[in-house]
Amino acid sequence: MSGIPILTLLTVLPLVGAAIALVAGKHARAVALVTSLAGLAVALFVWTQLPANGKIGLVEQAAWAPSLGIEYHLGVDALGALMLVLSALVVLMSVDAAHRVHRQPGLYFGLVLVLEAGLFGSFTALNFFHWFLFWELSLIPAFFLIKLWGGAKRGPAATQFFVYTMAGSVALLVAFLAVFLSTGSMDFGHLTSLASTGELEQMVTAHLGPVMLWLAVGVLAGFAVKVPMFPFHTWLPAAYAEAPSPVTMLLTGAMSKMGVYGLLRIAIPIFGHEIAQIRTPLLVLAVATVVMGAWAAAAQKDLKRVFAYSSVNHLGYCLLGIFALAVPAIGVAAQTSQAAALNGVILQMFNHGLTAAALFWFVAIMQERSGGERGIDHFGGLRKPAPVLAGLMGIALFSSLGLPGLNGFVGEFLIFRGVFPLAWVAATVSVLGLLVTAAVILTVIQKVFTGPVPERWAAFPDLHHGERLALAPVIGLMLLLGLMPQLIVDSLNPTVQNLLAHWRF
Repeated sequence: MSGIPILTLLTVLPLVGAAIALVAGKHARAVALVTSLAGLAVALFVWTQLPANGKIGLVEQAAWAPSLGIEYHLGVDALGALMLVLSALVVLMSVDAAHRVHRQPGLYFGLVLVLEAGLFGSFTALNFFHWFLFWELSLIPAFFLIKLWGGAKRGPAATQFFVYTMAGSVALLVAFLAVFLSTGSMDFGHLTSLASTGELEQMVTAHLGPVMLWLAVGVLAGFAVKVPMFPFHTWLPAAYAEAPSPVTMLLTGAMSKMGVYGLLRIAIPIFGHEIAQIRTPLLVLAVATVVMGAWAAAAQKDLKRVFAYSSVNHLGYCLLGIFALAVPAIGVAAQTSQAAALNGVILQMFNHGLTAAALFWFVAIMQERSGGERGIDHFGGLRKPAPVLAGLMGIALFSSLGLPGLNGFVGEFLIFRGVFPLAWVAATVSVLGLLVTAAVILTVIQKVFTGPVPERWAAFPDLHHGERLALAPVIGLMLLLGLMPQLIVDSLNPTVQNLLAHWRF
């Protein structure tokens, strides 16, 4: 470890803020705002310090429990750094949106900051033990935020969320214990090196028999719950609907990305060969996630459930891109397709996190003004009394639709650009998800913002000055990344090339 341990400081920062928020009383939100702003500043600094060759940088490594294969090992490449920026941004948005938390504000904002620490730790850890601690740490505050501040059915929703996620965690833990017993290591880099030469499979088989494929299935199950992937998604609609909207912003904007990140950082590098063996059924599940998520969204009348199932659909594109590239690349064309798909997946992670969090923020604003209403059919004609709200939310909705010129388009385009040459049948069927999503978003716009204004909404308050200032940077970022995606891609592509070079299918 040399220089300032910036990644450790980044992880500790929200924990310090959480401790202060717990005793700050009515000033807890201000503490959380300052802490999350500082976290975003540090995350952006980390992004500027990435190695130009795309490899892991800002490494911090120290002995912890060597006999157990446990090291304190941190580091980031563009994938990890981008997720740090996303997490910090979404937490800041969530804290800003939670200005009406008056019951136990110290505990609420303390839990939000602990969750942020869990996110930062998960996106920087390079040893399984260390990573698993933060993976679980993020689960606990999320459970209590739903359980204590959620809607009428918050109890069953929080329990279902906890049970599903814990079951996935158990599957992950069992699989990695088997790997540790065979190799004596929990270090992601070392295990990736062993996997790239086929030595890992030989060691596991020598110690435990031909179980490598089953270990891969266990790891996939753990991440599938978090993303979530069909049919492990059933916890999500209830959790998203019953959680307070600022908490839903955290669940969809940041926590769901932990699952996709785990696939890219852990599952594919270490179990890529095994995943390639079951690529076809995984592609079927990815396509089902895309298409069924879109159809389920179309059947909903509750705005939060519409956007919840829409999140399942959008993250399904990430799964499609990941599983499609899990094939040995023969020739430059195949390698180019893999790189396009992987660039698209990582961009989609960031862009979906930003857009989905913004949409749930708008839902929170509408609920505040309407006395808790959030049904699609409960509104109408809001464009007339609240033109600024309609305009800004419309941009976020079109971003979710994937309109060219907005950030939501770029990732999906690159995913399909990469997937079509690698798995054209899956890509073709998944296009149906794009069409249904477009219909869903346009229906929301039509029913909520157009048509005659119901009498009770004739004086619906538009966004006030503070809300416009808070939302402007978010909407501006959607436009900026839609028009200039190279702001991310130029830093991302070296990491993509480096990852693909070390993966074995």
